[in-house]
Amino acid sequence: MRLSRKGGWLMKKGCILLLLMGVISLPIIAQNIIYSNLKELLAQDGDTIAVLRIEKRSRNQIVLTGGADYRITVGNDESMGRRLKKRSFAVRDEKGDLYLNCRKLRYKRLRFGAWYAPAVQLDKKIYFCAMPLGSVVGGNFVEEDDVKLGGNIGDVLAASSLVTKRVCYELNAETGKIEFLDKDKMLELLKKHPELKQAYLKDDSPEAKHTFKYLLELRDKQK
Repeated sequence: MRLSRKGGWLMKKGCILLLLMGVISLPIIAQNIIYSNLKELLAQDGDTIAVLRIEKRSRNQIVLTGGADYRITVGNDESMGRRLKKRSFAVRDEKGDLYLNCRKLRYKRLRFGAWYAPAVQLDKKIYFCAMPLGSVVGGNFVEEDDVKLGGNIGDVLAASSLVTKRVCYELNAETGKIEFLDKDKMLELLKKHPELKQAYLKDDSPEAKHTFKYLLELRDKQK
């Protein structure tokens, strides 16, 4: 009788342990998250939202209105829509991809424009893709023998030729300063990963279509 009771107690205990292990091993449900500022993003302490629509803007849309590559909306919630457009700092979707709101970002006092840019967080630095501005243009996209046009018409033509060009920038969370992610900075990031470093040197291009993929690789290795 005692053995029977003892066996029943052990079986109950085993069932409880199995249930606890099952709860612990449940996968974390992915969520859409909105961050109001840089501090919230670093602390991973944002507001969750059920629906987040991420739309890649067309070349024509960018040419006509400028700004970054992605339009992010939440459907019919006008209040949340205004927050996303004007007050949010960044959003993270269910897949874990990060997008930075460019509306208030500046590079040497130059504006990136509205809308969202794809981004990667590595420790306390945020890297994002945006149109080349200021000295980045002259240092990377203007050749000495290029025909240079003056006046407003020349400025418009120069801007339109760069409208789909993208480079990567570094936002230092400690200083709030934004800098161009140049070759030296990129090599410093890749110094512990020689295989990625060699592949990057073969690409040898400042454009984000080459550099951003290495930032994604570093993000995945950081997890």
